[in-house]
Amino acid sequence: MTVLDNRALNRATLARQLLLDRTDVPVIDAVARLGGLQAQEPQEPFVGLWSRLHGFDPAELSEDLIQRRVVRTHLMRRTVHLVTADDALAWRARHDAMLRQRVLGVYRGELEGTDLDELAAAGRAAMADGRPRSMTELARELADRWPTPGPRALGEMLMALVPVAQLPPRGVWRTKAGVRNAPLSSLLGREIDPLSPDGTDPVGQALVRRYLAAFGPAASADLRAWCGLAGLPAAVAALRDELITFRDERGRELLDLPDAPRPDPGTPAPVRFLPAFDNAILGFQDRTRIIDDAHRGLSVAGARVVLVDGRVAATWTVEEGTVTVTPLGRLSRAERAEVAEEGRALAAFLSDKESHRVQISGSPR
Repeated sequence: MTVLDNRALNRATLARQLLLDRTDVPVIDAVARLGGLQAQEPQEPFVGLWSRLHGFDPAELSEDLIQRRVVRTHLMRRTVHLVTADDALAWRARHDAMLRQRVLGVYRGELEGTDLDELAAAGRAAMADGRPRSMTELARELADRWPTPGPRALGEMLMALVPVAQLPPRGVWRTKAGVRNAPLSSLLGREIDPLSPDGTDPVGQALVRRYLAAFGPAASADLRAWCGLAGLPAAVAALRDELITFRDERGRELLDLPDAPRPDPGTPAPVRFLPAFDNAILGFQDRTRIIDDAHRGLSVAGARVVLVDGRVAATWTVEEGTVTVTPLGRLSRAERAEVAEEGRALAAFLSDKESHRVQISGSPR
């Protein structure tokens, strides 16, 4: 079985994550191709798409949100993701059990004895009036009936039980707004796709294909780390005949789609600035293809990172129009120059071209 080293896996990931070459596709197509963007920090997807699309216009993503072509909803790993409306409807039921179990993993004691089906029905009934609510508002409305769990535990479970999406202006470019939730089906005018009644798992199989298209080659453990679902072995088994396999340097079996891009490991990788919690890093259990184990904590701490030669090599922040880059190790003069050039472009994007200032630690502007 062919062994793919980390550099080969890195270039494959960059290609599928649109980080080798910026592409010319509509925003909604990019969101679909990437399998969604992690979006608990509402403004971060704008940088993620700027790094991936030629001439990205943030107004296009804002309009897609306003027109409900894309939505912000709890999905993979019970984190807020920006996904297409079609994917939200197709994938939500398949994530229901995981969402419920993850809330119970935190609040099992508070929710002990609570009839979750009854709670779900009450939550749906309360939201049937069409008025958007925050999680806390919905919990307070039902607190008289369920006083024991407390508003936090009750609200978190309601958000897992009742499929909802966060309404704009939350997530709109340069807009600060609190979370207001509306039922996903009423928001989109379509019912959520039900699970298959015959015991097959077409949604799980679709998730496997979509994951490999956006992140492969990858191991089953990587797939689980991305979606948070434990029940995909049957889906993988059903697809075995249409997949190809490799090994990584650790000996793990890697799955892939036959025709997916696997560039030559020597392909140059441009500098790219990634937002906090970008799935190009978080979408794997083994993240060594893109970040050293010594820096793995950055990927879950919300640090914004810079890719140099395809790997995390620095962090970045922005304040008063200046993008400040802090290398994690030594950068060559040529690498600093490339980081500075991309940093100036980012500063211009974030400031409507009012600033092109970039500062790299240990180097002049």
